[in-house]
Amino acid sequence: MNQIPMTAQGAEALQEELTHLKSVKRPEIIASIAEAREHGDLKENAEYHAAREQQGFCEGRIQEIEGKLSNAQIIDVSKIPNSGKVIFGVTVTLLNIDTDEEVTYQIVGDDEANIKENRISVNSPIARGLIGKTVDSEVEVKTPGGVVEFEIISVEHI
Repeated sequence: MNQIPMTAQGAEALQEELTHLKSVKRPEIIASIAEAREHGDLKENAEYHAAREQQGFCEGRIQEIEGKLSNAQIIDVSKIPNSGKVIFGVTVTLLNIDTDEEVTYQIVGDDEANIKENRISVNSPIARGLIGKTVDSEVEVKTPGGVVEFEIISVEHI
């Protein structure tokens, strides 16, 4: 299996979700199924079928998280010396040369990406254009909206 890059924070969040699913959600669903069974005929029991469906989703998510964590390559960028080079996990501040607008992104794994929190996937066009570049470099990034030129202002290992 291929290793999936993941930040330490991303792995911790997945572990917390897994613990919640196993210790809270799973027992709630089992209790719901037991209660629905007491109502009698299972063929026409909507509560029973809904609880079983919910159980399927929960178990599927547990397996998905366990699979991701078992294949995770956890990278804690705060323990890597800052060389000014853009690598997985860094927080990079960019200046859009055309609009003079500054933007800061953290480069994270696919599961952790959330543009509202300025966390972009390592596989996104912007991140792929930035990886390996250094502070003060000018980078042309091909985005769905066209080519955008950025200057790398800072690279932080947070």
